[in-house]
This record gives sequence, structure tokens and C-alpha cells, in this order.
Amino acid sequence: MKIAVQVYSVRDHINDSETLLKALEEIKKIGYDGVEFAGYFNTDAATIKAKLDEVGLVAVGAHMGLDDFKADKLEATIEFANTLGLKAIGVGGAPHSTEEEATNTGDVLGAAEKYALDKYGIKVYYHNHCEEFVPLADGKLPLDIIGDRCSLEIDTYWSFHAGQNNRTLLADLKDNLVLVHVKDGIDGKPMALGEGNCDIPAVIETAKAIGLEWIIVENDDPVPTGFEDIARSIKYLKSII
Repeated sequence: MKIAVQVYSVRDHINDSETLLKALEEIKKIGYDGVEFAGYFNTDAATIKAKLDEVGLVAVGAHMGLDDFKADKLEATIEFANTLGLKAIGVGGAPHSTEEEATNTGDVLGAAEKYALDKYGIKVYYHNHCEEFVPLADGKLPLDIIGDRCSLEIDTYWSFHAGQNNRTLLADLKDNLVLVHVKDGIDGKPMALGEGNCDIPAVIETAKAIGLEWIIVENDDPVPTGFEDIARSIKYLKSII
């Protein structure tokens, strides 16, 4: 099992193309094998790929906006992803508060996934927060509606905070699951791994059992800095894997 980090976790160190590329160097020094992007800071795909190859990182995912997967932008989105060597790309969230919104989000991503799979074998995924586990008026879960139409990336802290059993959830979704976020926290406040009350060992055990190649560390609110936070997280993670 390999460990990546969501670059959003170190956003306090990045404000342009130069600092993005420097951040990739630091992420590798800290001990990560891969990255999931959250924006490219006006850096072209070839430049990013060259830096990834130079430092020895793999791009395992990227969060884009839902509009980036609509017909007028889809080809550019997927070509960029393919240049980076991505096998999966998705959104960090999209409208889902009604059945109509969830269906539309799933349909957009599902159509994009069909295109990307046919062209390059790239999957397209949706990343959850808590609200996707709140039943809609008809009792359906937004996550189920969206997941019926495209692949999923489960954020295991937000699922835990929403009252889900991560062992059961990940096992049930294994055939539609491309990536997981490993995150910790207390009462909805994200924290470095091992510093909250999320069931991290259960997440790791289940991820291994269902054969996931990559797990992704993320912290929405790193302390005191992004690099220091993700260094504590990977140290804890390696102690239990």
C-alpha cells in the first residue's frame, strides 16, 4: 500500500507555479509516494509531470470543479490528466442537496467517466463530505445516487463524523471505490492522523483487505503548518501499516 497526500493540505505553502513545484519536492522529502492535486496554479501539465518524475512522485488523483467535466471543458481536463499520468480524477464536492442536484452531478461525472475510460482508461470520481449521508426527502442518500453513476473517493473522516462504520462502508463500496482519504479529527474539526478519534486502524485494515493500492492523507486545517502537519500524519500512518 502506497501513501499519497492531498496537496490542499499544504496550501499555506503554495501561491504560484514556482511554490507548487517546490512543495512537490518537500512532500517527497517528508516521505510520501504520491500526490492528489487541488489546482495546478497555472502550471502546464508537462512541467508538473517533469517535476513529479524528477522527485519520484506519482500523481494519483486531482480535484477539479464540476464544470471541468462538462462537455465544453472535458477534453482539456482529461488530456491534462493523461499527461500527468493520472488513472483517476474527480471533484471534491458538487451540488447534491436534492435528488435532482445529486442526479445531475452523477450524470455529469458518469458521462465524463465513460469518455475518460474509453479514451485513456481514466476513472472519474466524487469525493464526499458529511452531507452525502443525510437522507433526502424520499429517503435516498445523495452518495448512493451519485455513486450509481460514477466512481467514488471516500473521505473516511467525514463518513465517520456522519456516523458511518468505515469497515462496512468501504467493504460495501469496494467495487466502485478508486481512492480513500485518510483523515482524523474531533467533533468535525480535522486534525493530523493519530490526534483525533477517527477509526484510522480500521480504515487501513479495510483498505488493505479490499486491495486498494493508494491511500491519501488530507487535513483541511493543518497545524501549525501544512508540511509539519503532514509529517506527523505520515509518521503515525507508517507506525500502523
